[in-house]
Amino acid sequence: MLPYGRHSVSSDDVAAVVEVLGSDWLTTGPWVSAFEQQLAKLAGAPGAVSVTSGTAALHTAYAALGVGPGDEVVVTPLTFVATASSATILGANVVFADVTADTGNLDPDSVAAALTERTRVVGAVDYGGHPIDAPGLRAAIRGTKVILLEDAAHSIGGTLNGLPVGSLADVTTFSFFPTKNLTTAEGGAVVSADADVLARAATFRNIGMVKDPLRMRSPRDEAWWYEVQDIGVNYRLPDVLASLGLSQLARLEAFSRRRREIHDRYSAGLGDLDALLLPPTRPGANPTWHLYSLRIRDGRRKQLFDHLRASGIGVQVNYIPVYWHPLYADLGYRRGMCPVAEEYYEQEISLPLFPDLTDADVDGVIELVRGFIRE
Repeated sequence: MLPYGRHSVSSDDVAAVVEVLGSDWLTTGPWVSAFEQQLAKLAGAPGAVSVTSGTAALHTAYAALGVGPGDEVVVTPLTFVATASSATILGANVVFADVTADTGNLDPDSVAAALTERTRVVGAVDYGGHPIDAPGLRAAIRGTKVILLEDAAHSIGGTLNGLPVGSLADVTTFSFFPTKNLTTAEGGAVVSADADVLARAATFRNIGMVKDPLRMRSPRDEAWWYEVQDIGVNYRLPDVLASLGLSQLARLEAFSRRRREIHDRYSAGLGDLDALLLPPTRPGANPTWHLYSLRIRDGRRKQLFDHLRASGIGVQVNYIPVYWHPLYADLGYRRGMCPVAEEYYEQEISLPLFPDLTDADVDGVIELVRGFIRE
């Protein structure tokens, strides 16, 4: 079965991990610090806080922003559930706004209509790797105290109008799951230009421990002394995994280039079929593609999915609208709330996309899709 996504691990990656295994540090050591520094540089941010997953990154970011009961967080339904559930777990009320029909990203007009005096954060996702409409979303929240959070789990290494993903929003989160654009096996990170947010994020992911005397309520002169002032969790990324991430960062540009080549090859091979909608690239965007989100307009998405799976092609569907899940249905959310996102879901199928995919693999997928459409 040809998977829809797959990690790419080289001998250099293996050597990097082995080096850490032979060192005095397996966690909370120098490789974590180096990885965070390189991430911040790539993202155009002054700092980064690494964590154990993309979900942990979202949880940490919302916590660092002070999200809690009584707050509203506006998010897209066309995403993995963690974009919403990480706010729900903190007691916030999630409000779903619709997406644009072309990119599947949050629609600024829908966001503007969803804002209330209780809105604390707008959580926008770089769907498939295409950067959010940051200027449009900024305009939607202008004149408010609402914070823009970019869930960039799909898009590290991308840019919009020459600015790197990581500098487009007030806070950005990344995921380093194996199918993502670079991997630490499991892992994630939070980046921000706000030093206070980064400090709170670092404290939250470290069980809430405060060791800086300047931040303590009752500083002492014992070297072992620390305080826990608020609830925190253990989301510390180990050095073993950070070393893999550091090695992967050195190849991110090559990964991104190959992903764009594959994306373009699919579009060239399928662009003449009227039954299909292809993922666009808006002016000014330079995505690092995580997904090739093909859409079929004639209602045969399931049949195409089954056809490709039966042919050994591990296609996927991204994503079931978040409020369709029982978790949110039980809270009173109903289908039909975001019709554009729901139509996108009903049509979408993700074709295989990862750096080690060969041109022959891509062409084989194209031929299978074309053969199905012509039936």
